[in-house]
Parts: sequence; C-alpha cells; structure tokens
Amino acid sequence: MIPAPLPANCAGSVPFDVNSSRTRRTPPQFSPIRPPAQPLHERQAVMLSARLIARLSLLTIFACAPLALGARSALGDNALPPGGDPKVAPTPAPPPSPGGERHVRVNQELGTIEVPPPPFSNGVFPCSDCHNADRTPDPARRELSEHDFKFEHDAEHRWCLDCHSINNYDKLHLSNGDLIDFEESFKLCGQCHGDKYRDWRKGVHGRRTGHWNGAKTYLLCVNCHNPHSPRFKPLKPLPPPVRPERLRRRAGG
Repeated sequence: MIPAPLPANCAGSVPFDVNSSRTRRTPPQFSPIRPPAQPLHERQAVMLSARLIARLSLLTIFACAPLALGARSALGDNALPPGGDPKVAPTPAPPPSPGGERHVRVNQELGTIEVPPPPFSNGVFPCSDCHNADRTPDPARRELSEHDFKFEHDAEHRWCLDCHSINNYDKLHLSNGDLIDFEESFKLCGQCHGDKYRDWRKGVHGRRTGHWNGAKTYLLCVNCHNPHSPRFKPLKPLPPPVRPERLRRRAGG
C-alpha cells in the first residue's frame, strides 16, 4: 500500500520502507507566522503619548502635594481637625508680631491666621477722634463733606452705616449686629462676596506670604481694594519694553 502524498504547505517527508509493513511519518514543520511590522511613525506616536502621560502624572502629583500640605498647615493650632478631641482646649492666639501684624481667628477650618494692619489713610483712625460721645450720630443718608472720597460701593443701596457701627465708629458690624475689628473686615466682605471669601481662605484669591508649609500672612481685602470704591481703576497702557538687541543697536554695538 502506497501512502498518499503530503500537502504542498507541509515541509515534512514520508520515508517508506519497502521491507516494512508500517509507514513512519515525521511531524510536519510549519514556518512561524510573524505579525506585520508596525510602521515607525505609529511606534513613535505611542512612545510620545506614554511620555506625555508620565510627565502629566508627575506634574499633577507635584502640583497637588503643596496644596494638600498647605491646607493641612493652614488649620493652625486653634483649629479642631477631623476626629480631634473636643475636650482639648484651644491654644491661645500668639501675641502680635513686631511688624504690626495681628492674629485673628477665621473659623474652625482655617483657625487663627496672621493679617497685616488695615491701610488707613493718615489721620482718619481712630474714628472716635471725631465721632465721639459729644457728637450725636445722624443716621440720615446724605452727602458727606467731611471725607475726601466718593462712595462707589453699591451706592444705590448702601451707605456708611451698613458697615460702620453707629454706636462705636472704631468697629465694624456684621449683618447680625456683632461688632468686629477692622483687622477682621474680611468677615464683613464675605457676607456679600461669598465666593471670593471662599477662594481667599483657600489662597486662590488675594495674596498670602510666608511659609508654604507653615505660618502665612493673609492680605486683607482692603489691602488691594478700596472699601469705598472697590472696583479697580483703569490703567493707562504703556509701551512694551525695548528688546536687548535694539538697545545694542542704539548704543552702536
């Protein structure tokens, strides 16, 4: 009996022994199928995408780490962290610093912070120098000739006594009647400008100076905004700076 021929794609052979009644076949050997090579530009695009993802991940980690540590340090000694013991008495606020900054308490989350003195105009504070007990308060809304500024802070609906206490002109008052010092004026501003007050506490709005992982000084709202006219005045545009190569040309270099 003669065995059938092998398929054309089989590389094996079938030896046949005429003296043997059995036919021994060797296993067929197929050539391996290789996947098509990926084009060079596709491999470069994949590698570039992987590098960009890795760099973005590192940037996210480095950007979020200081914010997390800063928020943790901003709690302060007087703030009660989550899960803290409510029986522990808060640490008293430190004394004022030599530079005139004061330590005021914001809330339970932020604790006690350091703020600079308000930017009073010369000769206007304390207000009690003029608004003293010998002078009867006049709550009537009117034009004031005693002060050299124009009131432009929602002047249609507000007036001096919406912020200043009529019983103690050296204090401000909140909407519930609580008196606060001028160093705590941010609490008064936050009653109307809640979103800015939230961002200010987080360090997004305004300016903070100090240690990134320690004590910070928060500028008050009035350090940048005039409380009686808070909108920034338009600035006169100036020409751009001269490029260094043009300076050399003018000097003959």
